[in-house]
Amino acid sequence: MPRDSRHTRQPLTVALLAVPETTASTLYGMFDVFSSVGRDWAFVTTGMAGEPWAKPVVVAETAEGFRAANGVHIQPDLTVADCLAPDLVCIPDLFVAPDEDIRGRYAQATAWLRQSHARGATVAAACSGTLLLAEAGLLDGCEVTTHWAYCDALQAAYPAVSVQGARVLVASGEGQRLLTSGGGTSWQDMALFLVARFFGQEEAIHLARLYLLDWHVHGQLPFSSLSGSRQIADRQIALAQSWIAEHYARPHAVAAMVAQSGLPERSFKRRFRKATGMAPIDYVHALRLEEAKQMLETGDVPVEAVATEIGYEDASFFRRLFRRKVGLSPSEYRRRFRAIRKALRQAETAGRPSPHPEARS
Repeated sequence: MPRDSRHTRQPLTVALLAVPETTASTLYGMFDVFSSVGRDWAFVTTGMAGEPWAKPVVVAETAEGFRAANGVHIQPDLTVADCLAPDLVCIPDLFVAPDEDIRGRYAQATAWLRQSHARGATVAAACSGTLLLAEAGLLDGCEVTTHWAYCDALQAAYPAVSVQGARVLVASGEGQRLLTSGGGTSWQDMALFLVARFFGQEEAIHLARLYLLDWHVHGQLPFSSLSGSRQIADRQIALAQSWIAEHYARPHAVAAMVAQSGLPERSFKRRFRKATGMAPIDYVHALRLEEAKQMLETGDVPVEAVATEIGYEDASFFRRLFRRKVGLSPSEYRRRFRAIRKALRQAETAGRPSPHPEARS
């Protein structure tokens, strides 16, 4: 689904709320992910960065810098008083004891959360950050989740909230504009959900592959992608890359690429490896496997048909090659990304918040 039409004019504002109990890894992890939307996939696949679709800003109660819970210095971009119309608010986790009472501690921040939500913002809390969202009174009557160690304390402190401790991600409230995630790195699930909701599942899949984000990730190989950037120092090799990008499925692809270049075979292979860092046959395999990933992610075509479509007559060879290069069988890869796509499709259809007239310029 295309990103919201209003984002063709200006990036979506993502306010990341920081307090002294914030952990920097979650804060800046979310900052990096949202900074990448619309920008970084193009950069790693074409060598040219795209226009950013989101503008993350760090927001705090005061303008003065402070140390996060793990000692990293945080310098806010804006105070809560200055950030009047965010499209999206994200609350990182809080490094507090599960039984620590935070009630009344963040009066300015919680007032701002209520104001932002009333103006139409989606408000999301990661891990123990759900405590701050509950303290703002926004979760009364809602199902929520949080880090497993905080479930009982959250339920006891805020009895109007319905804690669903077994769930990793819960969207609730009017228009599904309240989002909470479970413990640890579940902020990644939350970030992908939000990217899918505001910018579409294809962009969320791009970021899942770029940042190795997954609900149940086992290693990074399933997310690797062949960079499509062209080698321009050697024009003949650059032309060969462009040609094979459209003809990788043909029989004897390397021989055909050599013939297209007009170079002697040994010279071509030497120059190709120097230019790309890969032997021509490995480059062809990488192109084919990248196309196979796309087919497995998006369709129900049998593995044998995928192999034929990308240029392999022997499906068993394709399966062995795929497992060796990707770390999963084609069927396992399909199941894994189907799970991601299902979750992201739910994010897309969960209901986009309508912008409040006072909150948009």
